[in-house]
Amino acid sequence: MLRLFNLSSLRQAGFTTRTFVDQRSSRLQRLLAKPPRGLGLMLSAGFLVGTIVYGAQTGPVWPQMKVQYGAPLDMAANLFGFRVETVAVTGQRELTDQKIFAAAGVTNTSSLLFLDAEAAREGLEKLPLVKSAQVRKLFPSTLSVTIEERAPYALWQRDGSVKVIAEDGVVLEDHVEARFADLPLVVGEGADKRASEIVAAVAATPELSGRVKGATLVSQRRWNLTLDNGVVVRLPEDNPDQALKSLAGLERKAKVLEKDILAVDMRMPDRATFRLSEQAAAARADALSKKKAKGGKA
Repeated sequence: MLRLFNLSSLRQAGFTTRTFVDQRSSRLQRLLAKPPRGLGLMLSAGFLVGTIVYGAQTGPVWPQMKVQYGAPLDMAANLFGFRVETVAVTGQRELTDQKIFAAAGVTNTSSLLFLDAEAAREGLEKLPLVKSAQVRKLFPSTLSVTIEERAPYALWQRDGSVKVIAEDGVVLEDHVEARFADLPLVVGEGADKRASEIVAAVAATPELSGRVKGATLVSQRRWNLTLDNGVVVRLPEDNPDQALKSLAGLERKAKVLEKDILAVDMRMPDRATFRLSEQAAAARADALSKKKAKGGKA
């Protein structure tokens, strides 16, 4: 129940009233008149600690302390057992431990209490090799990192340089190590973003998949394939996989790719056009001329 009091009536009745300010002032006067034991010592100690901390932060020793023990908050958290002692990584294949720690912002002075898990995840996903990442804090001292790495998918050549790319076209390595030498090669502007379509089409054609040495994107519209014997296969802009199946059928029936040819044009949906080598063209012209001389038909 709420009760209201009239201060004037209370005073008339003989009661005295003291305001909150009056009470605080009297308490302060009593405290100053008779301070508690040890108050001076505590104030002196606090002043001394504050002076030391201020001096350390403004002096030349503080940078060395930060390197050795970390930021002040990390220092305090580590004293209470929250130092990052274990980093459990799942999904690591190509990435080194050092790259993972650096991207996640984990050092030997990091505390789990003040580590920003979201910032660590964002840092990891900025790495070209990382497709996605998850970071969890398992108290008191374990950091769990789960990553999905992009796999090396193809080699991309442009302007004379060759790079390792993932299936989605992200550049993984600027230099090609020997272990990546057998990856499919795609050439030309825009070939990095469209590599998966031609690699998949070639892989689906067993008669040709082992013979393709490179795929060149022409005017960012269609592909030319270069085979192991130097023959160039010109594919159409639309349905290149169907053109490859047609060429595979011709190879099974007539071994057309073993002939003395320079190129096969598969851009017309109902026919294949073969360009002969100079020697083959000369031999064919000679045979035709002999047939004409005998009255034969070409």
